[in-house]
Amino acid sequence: MGNKTILKNVLRYKYLYLLFLPVFVWYILFRYVPMYGIIIAFKNYNVFTGIVKSPWVGFLYFQQFFESVFFWRLIKNTLVISFYGLIFGFPAPILLALLFNELKDGFFKKTAQTISYLPHFISTVIIVSMFVEFLSPTRGLINNIIAAFGGERVYFLGDPKYFRTIYTVMNIWRGIGWGTIIYLAALTGVNPELYEAAIIDGCGRLRQVFHITLPCLANTIIIMLIFRVGELLSVGSESIILMYNPAIYETSDVISTYVYRRGLVESQYSFGAAVGLFNAVVGLLLIGITNALAKRYSETSLW
Repeated sequence: MGNKTILKNVLRYKYLYLLFLPVFVWYILFRYVPMYGIIIAFKNYNVFTGIVKSPWVGFLYFQQFFESVFFWRLIKNTLVISFYGLIFGFPAPILLALLFNELKDGFFKKTAQTISYLPHFISTVIIVSMFVEFLSPTRGLINNIIAAFGGERVYFLGDPKYFRTIYTVMNIWRGIGWGTIIYLAALTGVNPELYEAAIIDGCGRLRQVFHITLPCLANTIIIMLIFRVGELLSVGSESIILMYNPAIYETSDVISTYVYRRGLVESQYSFGAAVGLFNAVVGLLLIGITNALAKRYSETSLW
Protein backbone atom coordinates (compact mmCIF):
# COMPACT_ATOMS: atom_id res chain seq x y z
CA MET A 1 0.00 0.00 0.00
CA GLY A 2 1.52 3.30 -1.15
CA ASN A 3 1.81 6.50 0.83
CA LYS A 4 -0.90 8.14 -1.27
CA THR A 5 -3.32 5.31 -0.54
CA ILE A 6 -2.60 5.51 3.20
CA LEU A 7 -3.08 9.29 3.21
CA LYS A 8 -6.30 8.91 1.24
CA ASN A 9 -7.66 6.38 3.74
CA VAL A 10 -6.68 8.58 6.68
CA LEU A 11 -8.49 11.57 5.17
CA ARG A 12 -11.47 9.44 4.29
CA TYR A 13 -11.84 8.04 7.83
CA LYS A 14 -10.45 11.07 9.66
CA TYR A 15 -13.26 11.16 12.21
CA LEU A 16 -12.72 7.52 13.15
CA TYR A 17 -9.00 8.20 13.60
CA LEU A 18 -9.85 11.20 15.78
CA LEU A 19 -12.01 8.94 17.95
CA PHE A 20 -9.12 6.49 18.19
CA LEU A 21 -6.53 9.20 18.99
CA PRO A 22 -7.24 9.46 22.78
CA VAL A 23 -6.90 5.68 23.14
CA PHE A 24 -3.65 5.73 21.14
CA VAL A 25 -2.21 8.54 23.27
CA TRP A 26 -3.26 6.77 26.49
CA TYR A 27 -1.50 3.57 25.45
CA ILE A 28 1.68 5.44 24.49
CA LEU A 29 1.81 7.39 27.76
CA PHE A 30 0.77 4.68 30.20
CA ARG A 31 1.82 1.43 28.49
CA TYR A 32 4.88 2.13 26.35
CA VAL A 33 6.63 5.09 27.97
CA PRO A 34 6.79 3.34 31.39
CA MET A 35 8.65 0.45 29.70
CA TYR A 36 11.77 2.61 30.05
CA GLY A 37 11.65 1.79 33.77
CA ILE A 38 12.31 -1.89 33.02
CA ILE A 39 16.04 -1.15 33.07
CA ILE A 40 15.95 -0.81 36.88
CA ALA A 41 15.73 -4.62 36.92
CA PHE A 42 19.38 -4.56 35.81
CA LYS A 43 20.44 -1.72 38.12
CA ASN A 44 20.82 -1.13 41.84
CA TYR A 45 18.11 1.50 41.70
CA ASN A 46 18.16 4.34 44.19
CA VAL A 47 15.26 6.76 44.40
CA PHE A 48 17.54 9.71 45.15
CA THR A 49 20.11 9.12 42.39
CA GLY A 50 17.51 8.23 39.74
CA ILE A 51 17.38 5.57 37.04
CA VAL A 52 20.21 6.91 34.88
CA LYS A 53 22.79 7.36 37.65
CA SER A 54 22.02 4.10 39.47
CA PRO A 55 24.83 1.53 38.99
CA TRP A 56 24.39 -1.48 36.71
CA VAL A 57 24.30 -4.91 38.38
CA GLY A 58 23.38 -7.09 35.41
CA PHE A 59 21.33 -10.20 36.24
CA LEU A 60 22.05 -10.06 39.98
CA TYR A 61 18.39 -9.74 41.04
CA PHE A 62 17.26 -12.46 38.64
CA GLN A 63 19.89 -14.73 40.16
CA GLN A 64 18.73 -13.85 43.67
CA PHE A 65 15.15 -14.72 42.74
CA PHE A 66 16.07 -18.04 41.12
CA GLU A 67 18.23 -19.01 44.12
CA SER A 68 15.65 -17.89 46.68
CA VAL A 69 14.31 -20.55 49.04
CA PHE A 70 10.83 -19.37 48.08
CA PHE A 71 11.28 -19.69 44.28
CA TRP A 72 9.78 -23.14 43.75
CA ARG A 73 7.02 -22.54 46.28
CA LEU A 74 6.03 -19.34 44.45
CA ILE A 75 6.09 -21.05 41.05
CA LYS A 76 4.10 -24.01 42.37
CA ASN A 77 1.45 -21.88 44.10
CA THR A 78 1.08 -19.56 41.11
CA LEU A 79 0.68 -22.42 38.64
CA VAL A 80 -1.68 -24.45 40.84
CA ILE A 81 -3.98 -21.48 41.49
CA SER A 82 -3.87 -20.56 37.79
CA PHE A 83 -4.68 -24.11 36.72
CA TYR A 84 -7.60 -24.15 39.15
CA GLY A 85 -8.88 -21.04 37.41
CA LEU A 86 -8.19 -22.51 33.98
CA ILE A 87 -9.88 -25.86 34.63
CA PHE A 88 -12.87 -24.61 36.61
CA GLY A 89 -13.07 -20.88 35.89
CA PHE A 90 -12.53 -20.84 32.13
CA PRO A 91 -15.43 -23.18 31.18
CA ALA A 92 -17.84 -21.53 33.65
CA PRO A 93 -18.80 -18.49 31.48
CA ILE A 94 -19.15 -20.77 28.46
CA LEU A 95 -21.60 -23.04 30.28
CA LEU A 96 -23.57 -20.07 31.62
CA ALA A 97 -23.70 -18.52 28.15
CA LEU A 98 -25.07 -21.78 26.76
CA LEU A 99 -27.75 -21.81 29.47
CA PHE A 100 -28.69 -18.19 28.77
CA ASN A 101 -28.83 -18.98 25.07
CA GLU A 102 -31.40 -21.69 25.73
CA LEU A 103 -33.71 -19.28 27.56
CA LYS A 104 -36.34 -17.32 25.70
CA ASP A 105 -36.00 -13.55 25.77
CA GLY A 106 -38.06 -12.20 28.62
CA PHE A 107 -38.06 -10.85 32.15
CA PHE A 108 -36.45 -13.93 33.73
CA LYS A 109 -33.55 -14.05 31.28
CA LYS A 110 -32.80 -10.34 31.57
CA THR A 111 -33.00 -10.46 35.36
CA ALA A 112 -30.74 -13.52 35.57
CA GLN A 113 -28.16 -11.89 33.29
CA THR A 114 -28.22 -8.65 35.27
CA ILE A 115 -27.75 -10.48 38.57
CA SER A 116 -24.83 -12.47 37.15
CA TYR A 117 -23.13 -9.26 35.95
CA LEU A 118 -23.40 -7.43 39.29
CA PRO A 119 -20.41 -9.00 41.14
CA HIS A 120 -18.08 -7.72 38.41
CA PHE A 121 -18.88 -4.13 39.39
CA ILE A 122 -18.26 -4.67 43.11
CA SER A 123 -14.80 -3.59 44.27
CA THR A 124 -12.23 -6.21 45.21
CA VAL A 125 -12.14 -4.97 48.81
CA ILE A 126 -15.89 -5.48 49.23
CA ILE A 127 -15.82 -8.89 47.52
CA VAL A 128 -13.05 -10.13 49.82
CA SER A 129 -14.76 -8.62 52.88
CA MET A 130 -17.95 -10.50 52.00
CA PHE A 131 -16.10 -13.82 51.76
CA VAL A 132 -14.21 -13.14 54.98
CA GLU A 133 -17.53 -12.55 56.74
CA PHE A 134 -19.15 -15.62 55.18
CA LEU A 135 -16.20 -17.79 56.27
CA SER A 136 -15.70 -16.27 59.72
CA PRO A 137 -15.25 -19.04 62.34
CA THR A 138 -17.48 -17.25 64.86
CA ARG A 139 -20.28 -15.52 62.95
CA GLY A 140 -19.83 -16.64 59.35
CA LEU A 141 -22.82 -18.01 57.43
CA ILE A 142 -20.94 -21.16 56.32
CA ASN A 143 -19.82 -22.00 59.86
CA ASN A 144 -23.29 -21.29 61.23
CA ILE A 145 -24.70 -23.85 58.80
CA ILE A 146 -22.00 -26.35 59.76
CA ALA A 147 -22.70 -25.80 63.46
CA ALA A 148 -26.46 -26.14 62.90
CA PHE A 149 -25.89 -29.66 61.56
CA GLY A 150 -23.70 -30.56 64.51
CA GLY A 151 -20.31 -30.01 62.91
CA GLU A 152 -17.31 -28.14 64.29
CA ARG A 153 -16.57 -24.62 63.17
CA VAL A 154 -13.63 -24.28 60.77
CA TYR A 155 -11.19 -21.38 60.43
CA PHE A 156 -11.14 -21.55 56.62
CA LEU A 157 -8.81 -18.57 56.06
CA GLY A 158 -6.35 -19.89 58.63
CA ASP A 159 -5.94 -23.32 57.06
CA PRO A 160 -3.66 -23.53 53.97
CA LYS A 161 -5.60 -26.41 52.39
CA TYR A 162 -8.75 -24.32 51.87
CA PHE A 163 -7.23 -21.19 50.34
CA ARG A 164 -6.98 -22.27 46.68
CA THR A 165 -10.57 -23.49 46.61
CA ILE A 166 -11.87 -20.31 48.27
CA TYR A 167 -9.90 -18.09 45.89
CA THR A 168 -11.09 -20.01 42.82
CA VAL A 169 -14.75 -19.98 43.89
CA MET A 170 -14.58 -16.26 44.63
CA ASN A 171 -13.14 -15.43 41.20
CA ILE A 172 -15.63 -17.66 39.40
CA TRP A 173 -18.55 -16.01 41.21
CA ARG A 174 -17.21 -12.56 40.45
CA GLY A 175 -16.39 -13.07 36.78
CA ILE A 176 -18.75 -15.72 35.45
CA GLY A 177 -21.53 -13.33 34.44
CA TRP A 178 -19.26 -10.74 32.88
CA GLY A 179 -17.42 -13.46 30.98
CA THR A 180 -20.59 -14.58 29.25
CA ILE A 181 -20.89 -11.29 27.34
CA ILE A 182 -18.28 -12.25 24.73
CA TYR A 183 -19.77 -15.69 24.18
CA LEU A 184 -23.35 -14.38 23.98
CA ALA A 185 -22.18 -11.80 21.44
CA ALA A 186 -20.62 -14.60 19.38
CA LEU A 187 -23.85 -16.59 19.58
CA THR A 188 -25.81 -13.73 18.01
CA GLY A 189 -23.94 -14.44 14.79
CA VAL A 190 -25.13 -18.03 14.55
CA ASN A 191 -27.50 -18.51 11.62
CA PRO A 192 -30.98 -19.49 12.97
CA GLU A 193 -31.49 -21.63 9.86
CA LEU A 194 -28.91 -24.07 11.25
CA TYR A 195 -31.12 -24.76 14.26
CA GLU A 196 -34.19 -25.05 12.04
CA ALA A 197 -32.43 -27.60 9.82
CA ALA A 198 -31.28 -29.52 12.90
CA ILE A 199 -34.84 -29.67 14.25
CA ILE A 200 -36.09 -31.01 10.93
CA ASP A 201 -33.36 -33.68 11.09
CA GLY A 202 -34.61 -34.70 14.53
CA CYS A 203 -31.87 -33.14 16.69
CA GLY A 204 -32.81 -32.37 20.28
CA ARG A 205 -31.61 -29.35 22.25
CA LEU A 206 -28.51 -31.13 23.58
CA ARG A 207 -27.40 -32.33 20.14
CA GLN A 208 -27.93 -28.83 18.78
CA VAL A 209 -25.55 -27.50 21.43
CA PHE A 210 -22.83 -30.02 20.55
CA HIS A 211 -23.23 -29.90 16.76
CA ILE A 212 -24.10 -26.23 16.17
CA THR A 213 -23.60 -23.92 19.16
CA LEU A 214 -20.19 -25.13 20.38
CA PRO A 215 -18.65 -25.37 16.87
CA CYS A 216 -19.79 -21.79 16.22
CA LEU A 217 -18.16 -20.72 19.51
CA ALA A 218 -14.92 -22.61 18.81
CA ASN A 219 -13.00 -19.64 17.38
CA THR A 220 -13.96 -17.37 20.28
CA ILE A 221 -13.09 -20.07 22.84
CA ILE A 222 -9.65 -20.60 21.28
CA ILE A 223 -8.83 -16.88 21.31
CA MET A 224 -9.93 -16.52 24.94
CA LEU A 225 -7.95 -19.64 25.88
CA ILE A 226 -4.78 -18.19 24.34
CA PHE A 227 -5.18 -15.05 26.45
CA ARG A 228 -5.91 -17.12 29.56
CA VAL A 229 -2.83 -19.31 29.15
CA GLY A 230 -0.69 -16.19 28.78
CA GLU A 231 -1.86 -15.11 32.24
CA LEU A 232 -0.94 -18.34 34.02
CA LEU A 233 1.81 -16.63 36.03
CA SER A 234 -0.16 -13.42 36.51
CA VAL A 235 -2.39 -14.30 39.43
CA GLY A 236 -4.01 -11.11 40.73
CA SER A 237 -2.32 -9.94 43.91
CA GLU A 238 -5.02 -7.56 45.18
CA SER A 239 -7.52 -10.12 46.44
CA ILE A 240 -4.82 -12.50 47.71
CA ILE A 241 -3.13 -9.75 49.74
CA LEU A 242 -6.48 -8.93 51.32
CA MET A 243 -7.18 -12.57 52.15
CA TYR A 244 -3.94 -14.21 53.13
CA ASN A 245 -1.79 -14.19 56.26
CA PRO A 246 1.56 -15.79 57.23
CA ALA A 247 -0.26 -18.93 58.42
CA ILE A 248 -1.32 -19.80 54.86
CA TYR A 249 1.72 -18.57 52.88
CA GLU A 250 2.37 -22.24 52.15
CA THR A 251 -0.41 -22.30 49.54
CA SER A 252 -1.36 -18.63 49.05
CA ASP A 253 1.97 -16.89 48.42
CA VAL A 254 2.35 -16.30 44.67
CA ILE A 255 4.79 -14.36 42.49
CA SER A 256 2.76 -11.14 42.48
CA THR A 257 2.35 -11.07 46.28
CA TYR A 258 6.06 -11.80 46.73
CA VAL A 259 6.89 -8.90 44.42
CA TYR A 260 4.58 -6.68 46.47
CA ARG A 261 6.30 -7.57 49.74
CA ARG A 262 9.87 -7.35 48.44
CA GLY A 263 9.44 -4.56 45.92
CA LEU A 264 7.05 -2.17 47.66
CA VAL A 265 6.88 -3.03 51.36
CA GLU A 266 10.65 -3.57 51.64
CA SER A 267 11.44 -0.91 48.99
CA GLN A 268 13.56 -3.30 46.87
CA TYR A 269 12.36 -1.80 43.61
CA SER A 270 15.01 -3.36 41.37
CA PHE A 271 14.31 -6.84 42.73
CA GLY A 272 10.56 -6.36 42.21
CA ALA A 273 11.15 -5.11 38.65
CA ALA A 274 13.33 -8.13 37.89
CA VAL A 275 10.71 -10.61 39.08
CA GLY A 276 7.98 -8.71 37.24
CA LEU A 277 10.04 -8.79 34.03
CA PHE A 278 10.60 -12.53 34.42
CA ASN A 279 6.85 -12.95 34.84
CA ALA A 280 6.11 -10.91 31.71
CA VAL A 281 8.64 -12.80 29.56
CA VAL A 282 7.24 -16.19 30.61
CA GLY A 283 3.72 -14.94 29.88
CA LEU A 284 4.81 -13.83 26.40
CA LEU A 285 6.37 -17.24 25.73
CA LEU A 286 3.21 -19.02 26.87
CA ILE A 287 1.07 -16.89 24.55
CA GLY A 288 3.43 -17.61 21.66
CA ILE A 289 3.43 -21.37 22.29
CA THR A 290 -0.35 -21.54 22.73
CA ASN A 291 -0.90 -19.44 19.62
CA ALA A 292 1.42 -21.69 17.59
CA LEU A 293 -0.45 -24.81 18.77
CA ALA A 294 -3.83 -23.19 17.99
CA LYS A 295 -2.59 -22.20 14.55
CA ARG A 296 -1.31 -25.69 13.87
CA TYR A 297 -4.37 -27.65 15.00
CA SER A 298 -7.13 -25.17 14.11
CA GLU A 299 -7.83 -22.29 11.78
CA THR A 300 -7.85 -19.69 14.56
CA SER A 301 -4.94 -17.79 16.10
CA LEU A 302 -3.97 -14.30 17.20
CA TRP A 303 -1.44 -13.93 14.40
